[in-house]
Amino acid sequence: MMLPLHFLSFYFLPLFLFLLFLFLCFSLITTTPTGHEKLPPPSPPKLPIVGNLHQLGLFPHCSLRSLAQKYGPLMQLHFGSVPVLVVSSAVAAREIMKTHDLACSSRPKTSIATRLTYNSKDVAFSPYGEYWRQVRSICVLHLLSNKRVQSFRNVREEETALMIEQIKHYSSSSSSSLVNLTDMFVTLTNNIVCRAALGRKYGGTKGGRRFKELLAMFGELLGVFNVGDYIPWLAWMNRINGLDAKVENLFKEMDEFLEGVVEEHVDRRKREGSDSVNLGSESKHDFVDLLLQIQQENTDGSPIHRDTIKALILV
Repeated sequence: MMLPLHFLSFYFLPLFLFLLFLFLCFSLITTTPTGHEKLPPPSPPKLPIVGNLHQLGLFPHCSLRSLAQKYGPLMQLHFGSVPVLVVSSAVAAREIMKTHDLACSSRPKTSIATRLTYNSKDVAFSPYGEYWRQVRSICVLHLLSNKRVQSFRNVREEETALMIEQIKHYSSSSSSSLVNLTDMFVTLTNNIVCRAALGRKYGGTKGGRRFKELLAMFGELLGVFNVGDYIPWLAWMNRINGLDAKVENLFKEMDEFLEGVVEEHVDRRKREGSDSVNLGSESKHDFVDLLLQIQQENTDGSPIHRDTIKALILV
């Protein structure tokens, strides 16, 4: 039996209005803060899906400064579905970094950094927790201690002297060509870091030049905006624009290079019969030697595996 349309409207319209009234009342009750709840920081209006991403513009630091002048030194933004707390004053920064450091000290998890650092096994991108405390202790006590830094003084002096000699050579040449100091200092830094971390320079050879290119790509990809980190259901776009493939190719090539470096150290230690390294001495062992020794001893249960070694010398 078919009921007339006006008969259905007569009953369903009041029911719809009643349900709408209940929904609005429930929303008002759940969103209105009580006296015991703390209000969130001020936040500019956001759009569905993208949140406040559209307000960053081409120069995010300038946009954040303008927003902070309007909404205060402590404000909340939404990058897609990710809430972000923006701190723009020394007082607020001190409160965040010192008073509430445990609550705010963890690292945001991004898919590119996670993949390139062996599932965040380094110290820079590892989330705050027991693992991070252990690898940080290894870095502070064994890799970056005052004694260890002083042990590489000759390396720094030798590479600096070589750079100065190159500058003298180029400036005194008859061609009187311009000297690119930026490239000089990049090469200086790369040589010092490679000798301290890997045991030798990787510069003049074809493999060394490729390693410098890989490091440049590594730094570039870490700064790429990955839409999947902020709007997860759009992560499929990275397969279309080639970002996933680019990250995977870089990871495989970097891993192959670092694996070769570690194996080279393992073979040399076996060949020279120097399986033991005094971790407390001022010897000129590089970072790979030290990490291999920590892995061998493992007296404190440190989580040192092959991927951990490669991640720590990479970042």
